[in-house]
Amino acid sequence: MTQLLDKPVRLETPVTPAARSARRRALLQWIAVHALGIAAALFFVLPFVFVVLTSLMSDSQALSRDLIPHTWEWGNYRKVFDTPGFLTWWRNTLIYAGLGTVLTVASSIPVAYALAKFRFRGRNLSLMLVISMMMLPPQVIVIPMYLFWAKQLGLSGTLWPLIIPMAFGDAFSIFLLRQFLMTIPNEYLDAAKVDGCGELKTLVRVVLPMAKPGIAAVALFQFFYAWNDYFGPQIYASENPGAWTLSYGLESFKGAHHTDWNLTMAATVLVMAPVILVFFFAQKAFVEGVTLTGVKG
Repeated sequence: MTQLLDKPVRLETPVTPAARSARRRALLQWIAVHALGIAAALFFVLPFVFVVLTSLMSDSQALSRDLIPHTWEWGNYRKVFDTPGFLTWWRNTLIYAGLGTVLTVASSIPVAYALAKFRFRGRNLSLMLVISMMMLPPQVIVIPMYLFWAKQLGLSGTLWPLIIPMAFGDAFSIFLLRQFLMTIPNEYLDAAKVDGCGELKTLVRVVLPMAKPGIAAVALFQFFYAWNDYFGPQIYASENPGAWTLSYGLESFKGAHHTDWNLTMAATVLVMAPVILVFFFAQKAFVEGVTLTGVKG
């Protein structure tokens, strides 16, 4: 009895109508936000799910209204790989996207570093020229560029007219990297120079390690662009099937299998899969790099 009397009594605070209303409002907001997020996710995911399911159907079922495969035809992907030229398109796309990404990043970093950290006459004018190049549609210069690469250098039927210009920088990549490098405090650079580092050593040992998110974002943008590029290979490589990329070859594949929608969807999945995997594993650096480019201008 004494223990019961000595035990402290907890008095529950009564919940007021205002508190109940606030909790209800917070719950409704949570449901609304997550419902919109789920709806947006389904909007982007469902088409991809439809393509994957169709790629695993038989020829007859792919033309029906069924959404779920009766039998999972994994052999459709083997048939796509057995298509003459498909592996060649895959190899050409890897060369175009991989080599182009390396050249673009390597050539854009020094220019972006100079525009972000150097003080020189004509700096703002140079930046305006870079921005104006971003606004220039590629269709405007496609004819003189084709005459130069195809007629003067004889490189038509290859991907080199698309790869070589990437060694001279890209306006969008330069601007994006410049915006990111502006967020790096100058004190780090001054400390490196006090320790005896020159501009090149400062760039390599100080700036590049701190600019990894921005570099990753630029590299992913360039890789996605080159992997999905259809216009460039159509202009320069259309006359040579041995130089086709996946994006251009997929159009030919669809024309050859216009009734075999299961094979067409299987080829589409194989074209999209590398891009999705690359973004999945690098999304953290990609989002961080894109976010920080707008902190300082």
